[in-house]
Amino acid sequence: MTIQSALKVGLAKVFAYALLALFFIPAITYVFAGHVQRDQDARFVAGISQRIDADRALPAAEKQARKDYYRAHPPSTICTSTDPEAQDYRAALCERYGDVWQFHLARQASLWTLVAGGALLVAVLGLGALAFVDRKLQYASFVAGWRLTTWASAAALVVQGAMAVWLSFWVTAFFFHKYSPKLIIIVGLAVAVGVFVAVAGIFKRVQAGSHAVGELVSEEDAPMLWKRIRHMARRLNTEPPQHIVAGIDANFFVTEAPLTVGTQTLTGRTLFVSLPLLRILDQSEADAVFGHELAHLRGGDTQSSARLGPKLVQFDHYRHAIRTGGLSAVVSPLLDLYRTIFEIALARDSREREFKADRVAAKLVTPGAIAQSLVKIAAYAQYRFKIEDELFGRNERHGQETLGIAGFVAQGLAPYASSSDFVDAMKTANVPHPFDSHPAMPERLRNVGMPLKEHDYGAIAVRKPASTWVQEILTADAIEQRLWSDYEQQFAQDHERSLAYRYEPANDEERALVLQYFPPVVFALKGADTVEVSIDGIRTLADGVTVGWDAVKALEFKESSFGNALIVSHPEKNAIGLGAKTSKIKLPGLKKEKDYFNAVVGDYWQRHQIMRAQQQVPQAPQVPIE
Repeated sequence: MTIQSALKVGLAKVFAYALLALFFIPAITYVFAGHVQRDQDARFVAGISQRIDADRALPAAEKQARKDYYRAHPPSTICTSTDPEAQDYRAALCERYGDVWQFHLARQASLWTLVAGGALLVAVLGLGALAFVDRKLQYASFVAGWRLTTWASAAALVVQGAMAVWLSFWVTAFFFHKYSPKLIIIVGLAVAVGVFVAVAGIFKRVQAGSHAVGELVSEEDAPMLWKRIRHMARRLNTEPPQHIVAGIDANFFVTEAPLTVGTQTLTGRTLFVSLPLLRILDQSEADAVFGHELAHLRGGDTQSSARLGPKLVQFDHYRHAIRTGGLSAVVSPLLDLYRTIFEIALARDSREREFKADRVAAKLVTPGAIAQSLVKIAAYAQYRFKIEDELFGRNERHGQETLGIAGFVAQGLAPYASSSDFVDAMKTANVPHPFDSHPAMPERLRNVGMPLKEHDYGAIAVRKPASTWVQEILTADAIEQRLWSDYEQQFAQDHERSLAYRYEPANDEERALVLQYFPPVVFALKGADTVEVSIDGIRTLADGVTVGWDAVKALEFKESSFGNALIVSHPEKNAIGLGAKTSKIKLPGLKKEKDYFNAVVGDYWQRHQIMRAQQQVPQAPQVPIE
């Protein structure tokens, strides 16, 4: 499934959810209020008819006329009547906050909320459609949609929250002739929290920024490279980058957004170059990549991304806050709908930008150079991912020695390029990029008029360059050595931590590693009692019993004035065979540390679940990486 098709499937789902978010509660309120109004009307008309019939002083014709009047003007309609003769009637039934007044107001409010929801949906779809029309409209349409959807979400929470509180009283009162104050308070508090989250999120500012792992390459360190970049920029009639950053990631990119590199934040135009890729690319192939990136600068792609990027980040933070804010989550589908529509527009625009930049590079250098660079970059990225995935999947610690990932890739790329796995991977491969999802490589090759055959991929991938731009960067070797050392050290640390989740443990060495990350944590209880959470389970000093993690199916922390407790649901059924067997771990005196206790219990139980799941996965034999 392509990114575009996946987004369209996601759009259909989120559209359905958005319909529910906008219309479900108002529709329920409208239907319920209408049902109660019809019941009120029937009861009132029946009652007043009996009173009229019981009045012996009225002539039969007058009685019939009065009954006809009340049937034509029941309580549900009288509150909006302007008939001066009905003033006493209105005053008697439409008293503010009375039952008739409440249901009339609820019906009108829910109707107008449904209308407003429909108008909002049309506006969201219209603003989303503008993003497909022109890139210049994308920023304006997104900002307008961002403001509209965030404020509309907050307003929807207020209005629909009020309806939910009102329903929590009247539904039980009408159908069961009683109400639950506790239910009303719970719903009211949930609504208040949701509204606070929505409104606070609107005013919260998120610090957006991009980071790159690399080092600056000065003009003194690479004069010929800087000269070539500036020469190509002049040919494209665009300003050259102010900074060149060299790293070991398997991609190239340009940006005009602030970019943090180490302790520095770079502003203006920045070009990131990959030293490992520059080692396998011939200078002409690398020139084609530079031309592609400079084309993004000339086309305004990076300027557009720099303006829009922070807005997208802030909008996504707001969506996350709404989703995790309790009852506020009910309005998140509206935000998701607009974001999904916009993501489809961005993906389409990104695809067109990449094709255009490839064509510019092909014209600036040669179609063959850009085609060969795409194959080499995709092949390197695919194989490096394969190597790192195999290294990370190993169940033994890598130790303190150098992993040598760069060496493994350099030595094994040629055998990999001649394998059937390589050909299959290249059919759907794309060139990695930190900011965009690029089209699949075969499509990009056809776009520049170089649709290569499958058997050509391997030969191109292993073709040795005659000369490279790495040779012209005086600091390249030192930069690579430092970056690979830091990268592999972090890789080994991440792998070691993952082993702490994978190991049962089965021996003393494994146990020592797991305990390094998951040591026993002891919490003081009332008196001298304690509760200990460890990789073996939960143990209380009072009873000396350990509840092992394998005996846990679910956990629920319960607070009580008589003392807190952890309710453990076990995998086996209870004594009567209905529901899970449960046990209680009493936690008297655990108050201030209850949140930390719950977090620790959650972490240790999650570790155990991951470990058991890992044991169910068949382990492939580990083949030495060559």
